[in-house]
Amino acid sequence: MTQSIVSHRGSDAVPATVLGQGPARIPTGGKIRAGTKILSRTAAENPQARAIYEQGVAAGQSFDQIEQALATALPRLKTPLVPKNVPWFTVRGQDFSNPEIAQQILGAYGEDRGDGHRLYRFPVVFPSDLWQVVMPHELAAWGANEKRYWSEYSPDGRVRHCKTHAPVQFNDTGKRVIRVFGGRKTVARDANGGQCDPESCPEYQQRECNLSGRFLFFIPGIRSISAFELHTRSFYAMNAAIQKFETIGFLRGGRISGFLDRHRTPFYLSKKLVEVAHIDDQGRPIRVPQWIIELEAPVDVTALLRDREDDETALMQAQLATQILSGPSVVEPVGDDLALPEEAQARATPLPAHAAPQPQVPNRRPTLEDLLCRAQACGIDPQRYAAYADLRWGRGWKLNPQGRARAWDEMERYRNDSAGYLDKIESELQLVSAGRTA
Repeated sequence: MTQSIVSHRGSDAVPATVLGQGPARIPTGGKIRAGTKILSRTAAENPQARAIYEQGVAAGQSFDQIEQALATALPRLKTPLVPKNVPWFTVRGQDFSNPEIAQQILGAYGEDRGDGHRLYRFPVVFPSDLWQVVMPHELAAWGANEKRYWSEYSPDGRVRHCKTHAPVQFNDTGKRVIRVFGGRKTVARDANGGQCDPESCPEYQQRECNLSGRFLFFIPGIRSISAFELHTRSFYAMNAAIQKFETIGFLRGGRISGFLDRHRTPFYLSKKLVEVAHIDDQGRPIRVPQWIIELEAPVDVTALLRDREDDETALMQAQLATQILSGPSVVEPVGDDLALPEEAQARATPLPAHAAPQPQVPNRRPTLEDLLCRAQACGIDPQRYAAYADLRWGRGWKLNPQGRARAWDEMERYRNDSAGYLDKIESELQLVSAGRTA
């Protein structure tokens, strides 16, 4: 039997497995909640309900556990817990695979502002440079036990579909369910031609389908191989976070992962009281105060720009050193850049016989046309490459000479592995598509 080999993200070849080559997921080991839950007015009038709630809170139980205990003891009590908007984050031991982590987080970053020892603000670092991966979000309608419908974008990111689980299949006798390998299959919903259209969706209009998202991050100083998550349903919070991600990504050459600068400055998550506008049931615009999640980036912008200049200088010096070590050649300065004559380039970077011919390095900063032509020469669709580059370096890479230079340098690293580079691009785009529905 011949074993199939596939290339993954432009790295060394890896064997294909029966589980496939699906996009990587970020495992999570705990949940920080944006708010809290309290007893409803009816439940608060019941002494037994108050006792169960207070015991559960004191024991560090999750709100799901407390709600289950209330439902078991008082089955006639409908909706015993209701959410409450508060200026702090809720950290409870039962929301983590290791309950001690909750105490570590509170011990490291909790503070007392008059309402007890709470978590008001804490540092985070993100594990990916794609904001769609570290902040996955979707429109979703939940049933009693599972998600019924959810939104999912087409691979090109232009059409939003409404998905649901495929019907359960039975065997020929109609008495036994067919075992499904790899989890339940998904299909497009029949309504609206399978497209997600909130204005004509009955679940969305009845508030059964809502926008939901989550931040995925690590917390400096908290040892965990799994990330933590913070859920939110606030459009304002997620939209403001996207703007921060794109701004930082533009300043850092497409990077939002890790610390922000040489001083190990992280992002911070906190709460901010703002007036949120929405339309009431009578169609009137009203504004109500709410505590929403705020993503902070307390970094000196000029320092980020200086760091990029230093990186650019280092790349030029590294390129010059590589050319010198590759053999005797004449280096000629052209404008602000350094370039080799064509004969010297051919000697310094010989192409193997099986490699596709690559465009020569321009004796100037590469233009957008240079990059797209080179992508096409490598067998990469220019539109797909542009979509990948927007994710990798931010939408401003086309206008920024340094951004185009970084894109060209990446192509240089894959000049002898066009197939691997194509695989890397497709994997990144698929990861983003999966992140939108995670």
